[in-house]
Amino acid sequence: MWSRSRVKIIELSSLWRRWMSLSAKSGRRFAAVWGNGDYGRLGVGSLESQWRPRAVFPPAFRNQSVKAIACGGAHTLFLAETGRVFATGLNDFGQLGISENIRYVKVPLEVSGLKKEIVLVSAGYHHSCAITVDGELYMWGKNSNGQLGLGKKTAKIVPFPTKVEYLSGVVIKSAALGSEHSVAVTDGGEALSWGAGGSGRLGHGHESRIFGFLTTTSEYTPRLIKKLDGVKVEKVAAGLLHSACINENGSLFIFGETAVNKLGFSEVKDTKTPSLISTLPHLEDVACGGYHTCIITSKFSVLP
Repeated sequence: MWSRSRVKIIELSSLWRRWMSLSAKSGRRFAAVWGNGDYGRLGVGSLESQWRPRAVFPPAFRNQSVKAIACGGAHTLFLAETGRVFATGLNDFGQLGISENIRYVKVPLEVSGLKKEIVLVSAGYHHSCAITVDGELYMWGKNSNGQLGLGKKTAKIVPFPTKVEYLSGVVIKSAALGSEHSVAVTDGGEALSWGAGGSGRLGHGHESRIFGFLTTTSEYTPRLIKKLDGVKVEKVAAGLLHSACINENGSLFIFGETAVNKLGFSEVKDTKTPSLISTLPHLEDVACGGYHTCIITSKFSVLP
């Protein structure tokens, strides 16, 4: 006699095959998730960890295909083909953008207040962002060190998407969120950063000062990374305590004490401003993790 769990597995397997067949015929894209399931960050309706990829079916996104995804500390953002954003997982700092009274959710819910079409999403450890089709930046979640870029008087928790008014008139092309800092690129290739500035992760080279007195290492509004002035940035990445970017020529710049020390670039003395690591013109993308960095390149021997 078959157990209920055995029957359930067969039913799910059958559902998976039917949906995959329909997806292949229609060309629709879906999300597949796996890993730690705490706080519902996988969006599959349970808190169980998934040891193999598991599909998040289109009904979770109002029957829309998935265009992009972003993984945060314990939450996930899904961007649907129509430009709508859905979120699942931990919401202790409002990082889901759905409510300030819900601690976590186990299935994707649509993020509130995003009235324009969204073309890019990014997730930090406790904060999130979305870029509209016309280049406006919206941010929400934890704001303990100004990582939302909304100004020093803004609350420490912002549970709903809020436009970064300090960037009005500036077209944002892409953004990357770290633990407590954020980095963005304009359509002209200018790099901006804000949030916690410890370990040089913002690339500004010095702490914020007022009338010559040290006030904080944080930046509460987007600030131009001056050392990259004149360098047309194409890609940015933000890790735990470091950041990186690639310019239009494929050169890699990296800043943050942890990044330099962990990667073994002993010849780099200044870790608080962007340091040119490679000038070889074949770097295509970069990503930063907690204590590591990855690049996509057409050659293996890129770094010294």
